[in-house]
Amino acid sequence: MSFSTMLLQLLSGFGSTVLIFALVLVISLPLGLIVYFGRASRFRLLSGIVKIYISVMRGTPLMLQLLMWYFGPFYLWGMNIGNYKFTAIILGCSVNYAAYFAEIYRSGIESMPKGQYEAAQLLGYNKVQTFLRIILPQVIKIVLPAVTNEVITLVKDTSLVYSVSYVEMFAIAKQISSAQTTIMPLVAAGVFYYIFNFAVAWIMERIEKKLDYYR
Repeated sequence: MSFSTMLLQLLSGFGSTVLIFALVLVISLPLGLIVYFGRASRFRLLSGIVKIYISVMRGTPLMLQLLMWYFGPFYLWGMNIGNYKFTAIILGCSVNYAAYFAEIYRSGIESMPKGQYEAAQLLGYNKVQTFLRIILPQVIKIVLPAVTNEVITLVKDTSLVYSVSYVEMFAIAKQISSAQTTIMPLVAAGVFYYIFNFAVAWIMERIEKKLDYYR
């Protein structure tokens, strides 16, 4: 196999990698905020359940969680999982990353001085208005570096979907490497991941600078 043919095959899988990354990010970012509200709830039962969920998501390997999402419906309900692979990947990754984002949001929201809530109340803002107009914009700026780290990790974690036999760039690289008995496809895949991560880090850095109000 020529080098150009190998790159074309890797590029065909790279599209799947980008799609998984984009969908998981779009779902897990807002889902993490919902999870945070559940964790911060005054209802102890709900708060306790959410804390256990976060603990499990952060305390077990993502690969294991993907396998559970994929094979669980078959063993529990006898569900035909033939066309369920992509859905299991998106659900598994999104639920996992939502737990991490929830903790990041919690660190930002709980760092806000109570005086800001009191001042907003004096100005006539209700709780929703206070959060959306005053607290959330500041929290986004505070947590963005931590979110950036998780987003970069997500790029690399997309390679774990090979565990459920989903064909994306890393899976293709492994197949070519095994068939051709060469490490070059894996090296090329590593370069693709690095470039993707570099682009993501650059974009997030631009966003951080846009939100740097003090310069």
